[in-house]
Amino acid sequence: MVILITIVHVVVCLFLAVVVLLQSGKAADLAGAFGGMGSQTVFGPRGSATVLSKATTIAAALFMVTSLTLSILSTRAGKASPAIFQKVVPVTQQKGAAPGGSVPMTVTPVIGGKEGAPQTIHVPVNQAPPENPNQKK
Repeated sequence: MVILITIVHVVVCLFLAVVVLLQSGKAADLAGAFGGMGSQTVFGPRGSATVLSKATTIAAALFMVTSLTLSILSTRAGKASPAIFQKVVPVTQQKGAAPGGSVPMTVTPVIGGKEGAPQTIHVPVNQAPPENPNQKK
C-alpha cells in the first residue's frame, strides 16, 4: 500500500512541476516588472480558468492528500525513529559482575616501589562522584 501511494506521489510531483512550468505568468511583460497591470483592477486582470490552472489545482490537491497519507502510514507502521532524547540504551551485565551493581576490575598494587600480586576488586557502577566544595557550578 505504501509503495503504491509513493509511486502515485512521485508521479503527481512530476506532473505538478511540469504543469506549473508550462503556465505563463500573469504580468510577464515589461510593465509587470515595474508594478503596472494590464487593467485598472486591484488584483490584476482576471481571466477564465484555463485547463492548465485547473490541472494545477487538482495536482496540488492530490499532492497534499498523498503527502498526508504517507505521513500517517509511516507513523502508524511504527518505523519512525524515536526522538534522540527518548532513546533508551540497554544496560548489559558483564560476566563475573557482582549482583549488587558492581563491575570486577583487576589492579596491581605498588608498595614501596615493588609491584604486588594482581587483585580483583568490585567497583560500584553508576555511583555519583563526590562533590568538590571548591568547584563552582
